[in-house]
Amino acid sequence: MTTPKLHWLPVEATGRNIGFVARIVAALFMLLAVPTSIANGNATYEGVASCAGSTCHGRAEGNGTVVRQDEIATWQEPSSPGGAHSRAYAVLAGKRGQQIASTLGLGKATQAPACLGCHATYVPSAQRGDRFLTSDGVGCESCHGPSGEWLAAHYARPATHASNVAKGLTPLENPQARANVCLDCHYGSAKTGQFVTHSMMAAGHPRVSFELDLFSALQQHHDIDQDYTARKRAPNALRFWAVGQAEAVKRATSLFAKPKFGSEGAFPQLYFYDCHSCHRTITDAQQRKLTFETNPARPIPFGNPPFNDENIIMLSAVAGALVPGQADSFRAASRDFHRAMGASASDARAAAQTLSRSADALSDALSQRAYANADAFRVIDIISGEATAARFTDYAGSVQAVMAIDTLLNALVKEGRVSVGAAAGIRRDINRAYAAVSEPNGYRPADFRVALRSASGAIGRLR
Repeated sequence: MTTPKLHWLPVEATGRNIGFVARIVAALFMLLAVPTSIANGNATYEGVASCAGSTCHGRAEGNGTVVRQDEIATWQEPSSPGGAHSRAYAVLAGKRGQQIASTLGLGKATQAPACLGCHATYVPSAQRGDRFLTSDGVGCESCHGPSGEWLAAHYARPATHASNVAKGLTPLENPQARANVCLDCHYGSAKTGQFVTHSMMAAGHPRVSFELDLFSALQQHHDIDQDYTARKRAPNALRFWAVGQAEAVKRATSLFAKPKFGSEGAFPQLYFYDCHSCHRTITDAQQRKLTFETNPARPIPFGNPPFNDENIIMLSAVAGALVPGQADSFRAASRDFHRAMGASASDARAAAQTLSRSADALSDALSQRAYANADAFRVIDIISGEATAARFTDYAGSVQAVMAIDTLLNALVKEGRVSVGAAAGIRRDINRAYAAVSEPNGYRPADFRVALRSASGAIGRLR
């Protein structure tokens, strides 16, 4: 897998470990592509070919005056994560896709709604334009919205971004809108074919993971230039990361609260739980080997599988740093949710709804607030501080934490708060933290904590 083109800032300038984080999500991109916009009213989906003209987005080089105009080439890139959208449908016909579909009795994966909901722009026949092809995979309209109303007008005067949005273009510059588009497949939704069950993962589907700023970087096909800023304002990496965490918590808990998704027959839907708390080597040795460490923020009965709270951990840190007035209520809702897991299914669903509402309120606050230069430093301090370090007791939470520190350091470099040279000096510790989570079965929590604290301490001294 090659490093994707990041037009907004060269990877070489920051040293950001895109190679590692690409590997973290590589299996996901192999089989589960980025999200699909399912039927938006009666709007028509015109297909990728409608965007691919050489005067539009189909140039071989990105030398357009307003937009790059080589967006199709990025979408089709054969090996990097940036081309995962175009490969999404094709992988269904591969060995893994066929095995999963066969095991689950879905028939051909390339025809199964349970697969096509995320591996293609999956819309009813009546909404497909003349040039629409399901085999295109996750096409332009999966993220940008059905183009039937805005395709012919969006590039001509007097069209504006606001007028295009009014005609159905998805406002992806809005972090809440972007997060919800991504989460439809990178966590799940109630729409057809957009929920990965534990059965699917048992059959071979990759574990699902999500981080909005990182995924945006891996898929970016535009420049943040003066024209972009004039139309959509300059994006703030911290805002996107923080809102992404809030929307992920909201999505997870709101789905869990629905019995249709929270249960699988007589069993809980184990998709929602921390995979690595159970999937460890089982031995009968004289000296026991626990598969977890005590986590004070997850008050659950011993032996119960914990809810996967990787995004809850991050959002708790964000709230403490950026929305302190809501931090205590969110943490209380989180503890109550974990505690309810040991009570009853109805109690757990009710607590999930409360936690979802709290995350929703944080998402609104994080999306609307102004961001100051010191904000990223504060978030880094809390993530790596003593109060939060005790929560990095599982693999998924630790992966989220090191991606967060990496993302926020990159944001500080982009803002000119940290020099490229200084960031390079911190890279060794960040890479050590990545190494400690590079493989689930080799996870080393103590090494991870030492490396993360060292990296965050070095960042803090640059404040």
